[in-house]
This record gives sequence, C-alpha cells and structure tokens, in this order.
Amino acid sequence: IPADHKERLEKVLPYVDILFGNESEAESLSKSFGYKTTDLKEIACRIASNPKVNEERKRVVIITQGPGPVILFNEGVITEHPIIPIAPENIVATNRAGDAWVGGFLSQLVLGRGLEDCIRGGHYAANMIIQRRGCTFPLTPDFKLI
Repeated sequence: IPADHKERLEKVLPYVDILFGNESEAESLSKSFGYKTTDLKEIACRIASNPKVNEERKRVVIITQGPGPVILFNEGVITEHPIIPIAPENIVATNRAGDAWVGGFLSQLVLGRGLEDCIRGGHYAANMIIQRRGCTFPLTPDFKLI
C-alpha cells in the first residue's frame, strides 16, 4: 500500500498518533519515503520522527513480524515483544492475524491500559485467530493481564 499511496500517506502521517504495520508494509514505506534501509527498527524510528501536528503526544510505531517479535517505538525507545509461542501444528490459518492483533491492542487501549498491556491484548487476539478458521473467537475468551 505505501508504494501506491505515498502522497496520501504524507498528507495523513502528521495526524497519526499510532502507526501499525507489518514488516512488508514497513519495508515498502521505507522504500517509498527514501529511507534507504530495510532495518525494521530504523524504519520505526524514521517513521516516528516525521512531523506531527499534535506535538504534545509522541507518535508510537508498531511493526509486527509474523512469528517474530513485535517492534515498538515509543518515546524514543525501541523494544521488542515476543509473540505467544505456538506449535506449528496448531496453526490453522494466518489470514487476518494482523487485523486481529490491532483489534486486541485497541481493545486494551480504549480501556486506558498501558502499551505493554495493549501488546499483550494484540498477541492474545492474533494467537486465537490463527488457531481457528475465519475471524472467530472461542465463546468464552480466556485473556487475562499478567
């Protein structure tokens, strides 16, 4: 998407507080914006450093990596957050895992939870989705904050 819509992204990015993307989207954005790097941590830093209209709130950048750790750029610091381990034989389909991850993250954000808890919510939602057909959850989810 970033390669095809660079001008639109440049117009909207100053208004973005939290930017979510997967590793492919981040690399595409890097190429489109001329960052000249494929290092995901560097890309997250560069995205976060773009001008922002609301300077009172720093931009948060989150890059998911499928089975790899989630990269979080927040307040000038990069951290990695390992996903919930899952045996390959338990994976049914990975379609919609990224969307589920963002939904799980946002479910905790709207409750006023911190970024660590939001990430746990994202991990939980993606982990549930990849173990089921379609975008469904168990009737009684068992998500709990640690």
